[in-house]
Amino acid sequence: MREESRLILWIWWIVIITAFFFLGFIIGWFAKPTHPATDNNSASSQYLKEFLNEMQPNWIKEHLRKFTRLPHLAGTEQNLKYAEKIKEDWLQFGLDSVEMVPYDVLLSYPNKSQPNYIAIVDQLGNEVFNTALAEPVPEGYEDISDIVPPYNAFSPKGQPEGDLVYVNYGRTKDFLQLERQMGINVTGKIVITRYGKIFRGNKVKNAMLAGAKGIIMFSDPADYCAAGVQSYPDGWSLPGGGVQRGNVLNLNGAGDPLTPGYPAKPYTYRTSLEDGVGLPKIPVHPIGYHDAIHLLKNMGGQIPPNNWKGALNVSYRIGPGFIDDFNAQKVRMNIHTNNQVTRIYNVIGTIRGAQEPDRYVILGGHRDAWVFGGIDPMSGAAVSHEIVRSAGKLLSKGWRPRRTITFASWDAEEFGLLGSTEWAEQDNAKLLQERAVAYINADSSIEGMYTLRVDCTPSLNTLVYELTKQLDSPEEGEEGVSLYESWHKKDNWTNERDAPRINKLGSGSDFEAFFIRLGIAAGRARYTKNKKTERYSSYPVYHSVYETYQLVEKFYDPSFRRLRAVSQVRGGLIFLLADSQLLPLDANEYAVALRKYAQSIAQLAQMHPEEMNTYQVSFDSLFSAVENFTVAAKDFHQRLQTLNRADSLQVRVMNDQLMYLERAFIDPLGLPGRPFYRHVVFAPSSHNKYAGESFPGIYDSLFDIENSENPEKAWEEVKHQISIASFTVHAAAMTLTPPA
Repeated sequence: MREESRLILWIWWIVIITAFFFLGFIIGWFAKPTHPATDNNSASSQYLKEFLNEMQPNWIKEHLRKFTRLPHLAGTEQNLKYAEKIKEDWLQFGLDSVEMVPYDVLLSYPNKSQPNYIAIVDQLGNEVFNTALAEPVPEGYEDISDIVPPYNAFSPKGQPEGDLVYVNYGRTKDFLQLERQMGINVTGKIVITRYGKIFRGNKVKNAMLAGAKGIIMFSDPADYCAAGVQSYPDGWSLPGGGVQRGNVLNLNGAGDPLTPGYPAKPYTYRTSLEDGVGLPKIPVHPIGYHDAIHLLKNMGGQIPPNNWKGALNVSYRIGPGFIDDFNAQKVRMNIHTNNQVTRIYNVIGTIRGAQEPDRYVILGGHRDAWVFGGIDPMSGAAVSHEIVRSAGKLLSKGWRPRRTITFASWDAEEFGLLGSTEWAEQDNAKLLQERAVAYINADSSIEGMYTLRVDCTPSLNTLVYELTKQLDSPEEGEEGVSLYESWHKKDNWTNERDAPRINKLGSGSDFEAFFIRLGIAAGRARYTKNKKTERYSSYPVYHSVYETYQLVEKFYDPSFRRLRAVSQVRGGLIFLLADSQLLPLDANEYAVALRKYAQSIAQLAQMHPEEMNTYQVSFDSLFSAVENFTVAAKDFHQRLQTLNRADSLQVRVMNDQLMYLERAFIDPLGLPGRPFYRHVVFAPSSHNKYAGESFPGIYDSLFDIENSENPEKAWEEVKHQISIASFTVHAAAMTLTPPA
């Protein structure tokens, strides 16, 4: 009986304890907070405010002054010294680690004993005119040595001689107009083109394809002088002796021409120079507009259309050759540039993430300049330096980002984006594809004095808008106005939405390998000009000796508040991408962009309705894929609203879906003829590296299709590219669906 009572007592105790356990579990379940990360988010917001406020114009001014005192061309001793100084400063600022990473890449320099120049020669071969060997050096820089004379990097050696033909901007359509409408064949001729509109390397490629044996490029005042603005140093227009340097490669994302696709390390196999990727086959040389007058003033041939005429006091006749008493004269190019494998150095700094150290947010910009680099790139490098300094201040207060932040000072960007591409090609390629959240580019911070300009992948749009609403406009008379409001007022996306304009990413800077080859979300921000009224190309003294510290201090940003605003945008993006619990990427914005781009490319094809009907070309599959993506994106963001943020695994899964979304648009086979451009939605135009093209595979297959020699084959390729785009967009939609 006693045993029975004891057993019953034990059973009651077990029942009571079990009941209390379940009661506690139920109370705990219903009492748990929906967003337990509130305190962390509040702390992060406070740190963001401190981070943005820490960035100061005077510091940016000092950084810019420090890094623009001497020329620092890639591969030179001075550029190495600047790299060492950046490493020293970043460590002093408080980064966890900083390293210098070397590569041995193909670079290109003028021959010091045999200068490059253009000559007009008479029938006896005597030179009757020579172009200048150097730019007039600006005041205060007369004693500076190692100013590289104007040249086009990677031009082959040669001394071609022949008649001159003027080809306007050297665009594909200009050469087609010459051939089809003017009946002019440039085979065996030397062509002269004005800089602007498209990447200079595309001009050279077009001249080669047209059969020219040499190409001369000049900066016309119509494209490089602002109305009512004096030339430097009295203003910021280009002087007549100023010349734009620049490389003339057509790498299409290959990186070092001798090691395409692989890092240029000592152990890497190198192709021969003759087989190097993207190297031009004809001599190339740039000149100033004072020299261009002498080449153009006696040109013969047809008078061109008005839109081929610049602002020089010449007729802009097409040629070939010269008129009347000058018709026996020819143009001779004297090019002695040397290509040589040279060591370069990237500087890589790191702040290790606290909770997700295996997720990387990257801020990268180049350091090498053609001369002093007052705008390109040091206005960007100065901003990066200030962002690193400000991040260091936060670290000293106990802050540490959720994810790892990587800072990069790239080398040899001016020679074909080499430093960044080689780093992305190294062992980092696999790591970056697995771990990189986003890449923010930090090239030139200012190209005008009007408003903000942002180019980015669509998933960053919302983040950019939300951040700029928190920042002040740097403009005088706009006190109390946000940067967003100022930007919106000056550059509204009128035709499509009531918001500031955001542009597509093209190329021409270091985001290329990360975004277009690896599929990492990317963006860039800088201050720009009023494109509606300021028609000059880029900024007038681009890549000349006149890109000095004084150019920025005196004209572009005397208060340095514009550069501070850019530093706050770039730094703010990095902070929020690295420290937000949920990644601030927006798939719905991508859906909107895909719909717009699909409609645009379909409209382009529908300019040929008969052919589309004959060859049964349809965009239905692409529109269907875009609709699938739109539904998947909407559903994904609805699930985000109910996410249990206390569950780190759930948060990680959703974040990974956002992070890998950009990767889903990568085709491992690449675009036709451009295997290192692998993004199916975005790539540089085949006809202008600087411009971004949407659905580039379809666009390229449609280009000039009306003049195709084999229409059936051409339209089959259009159908092929539509199917690739449709598959890719649908596959991207699937990555947003619930994992199980």
